Amino acid sequence: MKKLILLFAFVFITASSFAQKLEYDTKSNIQYYNASINKSDSYINERCVLDIYYPKNTKNFATIIWFHGGGLTGGNKEIPEALKNKGFAIIGVNYRLSPKVKAEKAIEDAAAAIAWTFNNIANYGGDASQIFVSGHSAGGYLALMTGLDKKWLQKEGIDANKIAGLIPFSGQCITHFEIRRQNGIPEKQPTIDAFAPLYHVRADAPPLLLITGDRELEMLGRYEENAYMARMMKLLGHTQTKLYELDGYGHGMTEPGFPLLVNEINRILKEKQTKK
Repeated sequence: MKKLILLFAFVFITASSFAQKLEYDTKSNIQYYNASINKSDSYINERCVLDIYYPKNTKNFATIIWFHGGGLTGGNKEIPEALKNKGFAIIGVNYRLSPKVKAEKAIEDAAAAIAWTFNNIANYGGDASQIFVSGHSAGGYLALMTGLDKKWLQKEGIDANKIAGLIPFSGQCITHFEIRRQNGIPEKQPTIDAFAPLYHVRADAPPLLLITGDRELEMLGRYEENAYMARMMKLLGHTQTKLYELDGYGHGMTEPGFPLLVNEINRILKEKQTKK
């Protein structure tokens, strides 16, 4: 479905105008596993760190966890410039990469980073009931897997349903191609197994906003995977699933996607406030 991103420009600008008056701080390379785990594994110690950018002169702010892309084989943590100065904390996460480890270890790391956020964001002034999980490409896949397959966060003592919203950018909804590759499955052989977000569709999941590039310009069948995800979530009774296709943009569609992310967060926060 085609949606004009200009529809959200006014909301995006208005929501950020007051937030620009806030002061922000950044803490870098915080280890999100505990000390004993870090000491036992040099790659975890090196790679499993996060950065947090947050408003330091306010309280009870929302947080966006952002997982970078790179096919589960590359990439590094980032705090997207387009999300700064909006009144939110932003957490950029590094995770272990294939082929140095099995690709599914990235899902473990993503869950550990989300758990760290739930357990620590209040120390920075944030509200643990307002944690949103997002990311691009492989990062969108990690957001979906940790938010839909509850076992990953259960291992960390967190209920995935406490996530305030899932907002993946061009996330793979079938089994990730790197996981398929390491199991000898060709890139163009679609697979839906336990490592596919589609396998874990459920009606009680957090609000879900799926954003992709143009179906004719996207990587492989990325739009169609997300469209099928949206359809199955709705058929199961999930009432807060939306899908946006960014007309004219390919796989690198993050910049036009960021206003949609901010708008969705503000919508959910307003809805939460109304229910209080």
